[in-house]
Amino acid sequence: MGNNYDIILIGLVAVFLILRLRSVLGKRTGNERPPARDPLSPPPPPAPRAGDGPAGASGRQDNVVPLPTAAAPPRPSLAVTGPGGIRATVMPTATAAIAAIRAADPSFDPLGFCGGARAAFTAIVEAFAKDDVATLRPLLDGPTFASFEAAIRARRERGEKAETTLIGFEASDIAAAELQGTEASVTVRFVSEQINVVRNADGQIADGNPNEVQKVVDLWTFRRDTKSTDPNWLLTKTESEG
Repeated sequence: MGNNYDIILIGLVAVFLILRLRSVLGKRTGNERPPARDPLSPPPPPAPRAGDGPAGASGRQDNVVPLPTAAAPPRPSLAVTGPGGIRATVMPTATAAIAAIRAADPSFDPLGFCGGARAAFTAIVEAFAKDDVATLRPLLDGPTFASFEAAIRARRERGEKAETTLIGFEASDIAAAELQGTEASVTVRFVSEQINVVRNADGQIADGNPNEVQKVVDLWTFRRDTKSTDPNWLLTKTESEG
């Protein structure tokens, strides 16, 4: 009998412990929150969508960006070069002629040309303001140099002094081009910001405002023989737009 009482007592203790654990831990009902994911463990792969295989029914991955179809309208080409993001494009009016110039001279690079044209523009504008004919001479063709020199001479005779500060460029786009025989000409549309002042013989301001930055649009045409060993382009024409 003593052994029977011991077994019954052990059984009652076990039942008590089971009931106690259930009251503390609770029981699963199917609505419990999933355990939080370890932030250091990699995230689980996304669940496939209905009807999809490893890459979807059509084999397309979710992170693949579809390319535009042939029927989609083409984006306008835009090439940016130079410090400050200066725009330098070949406009549609010059595309065919630029292709012809490149065929005649494979070393011709439109973007490189625009960079050189900006450097020439800066040098010419500053030299003209300073009456520096020595700098102007190798950059201009004969008739254009004669025109610049005459304007400088007339300014000196009036006792005037020009002051030009070139702030920077917004754009230097190739607006037009032409190939006649081996002679290539390219017109660049410069959009720049400048401060221009003209002072009289007494130092008083005769024209312009030293505190005003103006947006200036110029069309400059450069020429070069594509068969020449001289890589330099000469300025042949200048005009202002608007």
